[in-house]
Amino acid sequence: MLVKNLNLLFGLNQVFENVNINIPDGKKIGIVGVNGSGKTTFFKAILGIQEVDSGNISFFNKMRISYLPQIITDEVSSLDISVFEYLLSGRPIAKLQKEIEDLYVKSTISDEKEVIKILQKINRLQQELDYWEPYSAEEELLKLISSMHIDDALLDQKLCTLSGGQKSKIAFVRLLYSKPDLLLLDEPTNHLDSDTKEFVTNYLKNYPGGVYIISHDIDFLDAIVDKVLFLDKRTHSMELFDGNYTKFQKILKERELFLEKQALLQERERQRLQKVVDKYIHGNEKKARIAKDRQKKLERLEKNAVVVEKKLKTANIAIDQERESTKHPLVIKDLCFKYDKKAKRNLLYKINFDVSRGERFLIVGENGVGKSTLLKLIVGELHPDSGDIVFGDKTDIGYYAQEHEQLSLDENLLDNLNDFNLTDNEKRGALGKFLFFGDDLFKKVKYLSPGERARLAILKLTLKKANFLVLDEPTNHLDPETQKIVANNLKDFPGTMILVSHNPNFVKYLGMSKIMILPEGKITYYEDDIVEKYHHLNCQK
Repeated sequence: MLVKNLNLLFGLNQVFENVNINIPDGKKIGIVGVNGSGKTTFFKAILGIQEVDSGNISFFNKMRISYLPQIITDEVSSLDISVFEYLLSGRPIAKLQKEIEDLYVKSTISDEKEVIKILQKINRLQQELDYWEPYSAEEELLKLISSMHIDDALLDQKLCTLSGGQKSKIAFVRLLYSKPDLLLLDEPTNHLDSDTKEFVTNYLKNYPGGVYIISHDIDFLDAIVDKVLFLDKRTHSMELFDGNYTKFQKILKERELFLEKQALLQERERQRLQKVVDKYIHGNEKKARIAKDRQKKLERLEKNAVVVEKKLKTANIAIDQERESTKHPLVIKDLCFKYDKKAKRNLLYKINFDVSRGERFLIVGENGVGKSTLLKLIVGELHPDSGDIVFGDKTDIGYYAQEHEQLSLDENLLDNLNDFNLTDNEKRGALGKFLFFGDDLFKKVKYLSPGERARLAILKLTLKKANFLVLDEPTNHLDPETQKIVANNLKDFPGTMILVSHNPNFVKYLGMSKIMILPEGKITYYEDDIVEKYHHLNCQK
């Protein structure tokens, strides 16, 4: 792939500036950079769904490209077809077979000249059909389904009825089945259990085509990639490094240390030369000559000065409560719920639990058992079919939704803070602490990267100053540095917390006290083994 003179701006915000880079075909490339550096935007530019201001991205050979986004689009999520139908549509076998069949029928009623054209077209379509391996395709799909731990019962379900994690996993299977020359994967491990992740890792390592991966999962990147493409938000540039992510980090750190030392030495030399100039510039002829000589050296030094890019700031996050809750901020009795009211089986059936003030309550279970649904019932986005959700008089809820539904996508960042009675200056100050500056403030939320949306959602959570936090996968889409900052703040949060998370290290760090296991609703004290088990099983359903 050849990137030539690539420039892209969002408003006044420069994303890429005169980028030129040559990436060999068929390589396994890790795409890295802080949130907002343009990683997902780069994927969209490759696909042609993001216009660039100038320059172009081209391939040395014709490419079939498949893309797995971080967030599965509503268009896919709402499809009223079965999971298996959706998976089969990853290869256009049925469509091509129908076209060929229709052309053969047409050839029987056409003249000789027309028949020649029809047969030529049939030949082209047959070559394309052969690429998709129609006689072994379904067997290959079934192997993928088995290896990715997709339950047989799930295959007959409507795609639109699946949970977010299930949709992501199904989309991943379809993508692998689609047999592209180049895979574009944006945070592909967000919804993978350990066994599935191991299968995907080996599959991608041996994949015959190219693989470009955006991921915050360092172990996953290290196991697969042989090159790293670094998107530098400070300089709006890209640079290609040989080796895996750990090697890239080491090279980058050594380079920055070297540049810092060089800059320090140059600054000392600049100061020394400047002192000579200042001392002798107004002296006698001999001293003035010395001063002018040092002045020329000073000019050369400044012209060739080592530039050390300013280090990017980290988010300044502080999560606190405005007031203390009552002793029991939440009690749930005999809670039942199902999406399809005609269905015989409940998604959640007679769930009972109460949460004490200051408690850290973790909800685990395989995808599709109702974890996110339970949180939505607690915050009032859904209503139970039966049972009670009772809050204490002083319970103030702060909700972090997995896909950031609490954000207004068509409003800019400033307008997204309108619920908090802040002046414009206070809004700007709050956004600045979360690394949103200048023209960013007027950008519509729908144009933010998933990582930037996550930061904005956490900002709104901090402004709420709630004493009861309801958190659904709060580390998804966040870079490792921001994950650490969020974890440190939540660890010291004095209020109560209900959490759904597939991140064992994050959960352990927060010091959870109890665990509820869905769908049965069993409650037990926190144990690492339980969390690891459900991390392992996370997406098998």
